[in-house]
Amino acid sequence: MPPKDYKKKKDAGKSAKKDKDPVNKSGGKAKKKKWSKGKVRDKLNNLVLFDKATYDKLCKEVPNYKLITPAVVSERLKIRGSLARASIQELLIKGLIKLVSKHRAQVI
Repeated sequence: MPPKDYKKKKDAGKSAKKDKDPVNKSGGKAKKKKWSKGKVRDKLNNLVLFDKATYDKLCKEVPNYKLITPAVVSERLKIRGSLARASIQELLIKGLIKLVSKHRAQVI
């Protein structure tokens, strides 16, 4: 009989150790975060002045766009934002497009 009691005491000791171990493990140091390189953007090489082909494209295609904003015109025709604003103003004067909304910095 005494050997059986000895085994029970051993098992009781193991279970007590098992209970203590998870608590100790969770208190460990977290891994340090590494610095990311960051995102690299391609440089936009947009036109500053119109050439003949781009101007013709402006007059033909832009009036057919569903939404005409300086950002959309600039992106599709690869022109600067200031040039896109001026071209939209010119199309408004010619009557090829109509003004939907005018905000301090945005013309739609």
